[in-house]
Amino acid sequence: MSAFNAVFLSKDNDTFNARVESIDASRLPEAGDVTVALDYSTLNFKDGLAICNKSPVVRAWPMVAGIDGAGTVVESAHPKWKPGDKVVLNGFGVGETHWGCLAQRAKLKGDWLVPLPPAFTARQAMAIGTAGYTAALAVLALAKQGVEPVQGEILVTGAAGGVGSVAIALLARRGYTVVASTGRVNEAGYLKSLGAAEVIDRAALGAPGKPMQRERWAGVVDSAGSHTLANALAQCKYNAVVAACGLAQGMDLATSVAPFILRGVLLAGIDSVYASHARREAAWACLAAELDPALLESMTAEVPLAGALEAAPRILAGQVRGRIVVNVNS
Repeated sequence: MSAFNAVFLSKDNDTFNARVESIDASRLPEAGDVTVALDYSTLNFKDGLAICNKSPVVRAWPMVAGIDGAGTVVESAHPKWKPGDKVVLNGFGVGETHWGCLAQRAKLKGDWLVPLPPAFTARQAMAIGTAGYTAALAVLALAKQGVEPVQGEILVTGAAGGVGSVAIALLARRGYTVVASTGRVNEAGYLKSLGAAEVIDRAALGAPGKPMQRERWAGVVDSAGSHTLANALAQCKYNAVVAACGLAQGMDLATSVAPFILRGVLLAGIDSVYASHARREAAWACLAAELDPALLESMTAEVPLAGALEAAPRILAGQVRGRIVVNVNS
């Protein structure tokens, strides 16, 4: 392939542009030892920020967007990979400092790649994407810290989004009682179909609250940050664990030490971008074993490459349910 289509981001002084562009393959970054023919990518919150130029996600210009990709190796100078291997990419600064995967081709570092799990097609892997893989990391963090279903309810914030949707499905599969917090209570049926026992309006958590509140949560998977995370912490039971993995409401966190020193609450940060290969493999193994393909399909919509541009503002506005898969070849 001498040229490939990609979601191309450029910035000249104050002029920003996001478009689908045909790019000569000779422009692929030299800082990569594996060339991948991509089948699918996906749209995450971070991709939305980059495409809409709403946050300093992109730190090198111009940039091909897309922090996730799945496809087939076509060229490799890396000892682990050979042509024909099926691979998945999540994170490692791709789409931020290194050209990304909302494209038909990507030249990546072999150390960033993991094998496509046999349980999944490339499309299914991207239906999971960084959002679902992050959800798995969060669920595994709760389990590692000893949170068990008998201890009580688990709160999932941003529940109708990608992280929340997959987290609910995984937690319910493990026998936890899940309470879903969302700004779209009209999605209650969808959230309960994934396994949520109860759906609450995010407004109950979204405003400033007291530093200590009535105990309710044995664990939390939070993708909102800001006041939502502060209130969730304030409502945690003794020895609860909170997995913080997003900032949809904001990066700020106005709280106190009270939940930590009076109730022994643990705040566990979930980093999906530079997680070790061991943690990545554990997350993907969890997803392969525990995520029902029928539930995955129910939370997935597919768009062509140009559709990522249209969907980006909607994901930032909280108007996307579940996951968006991008067919980069259509």
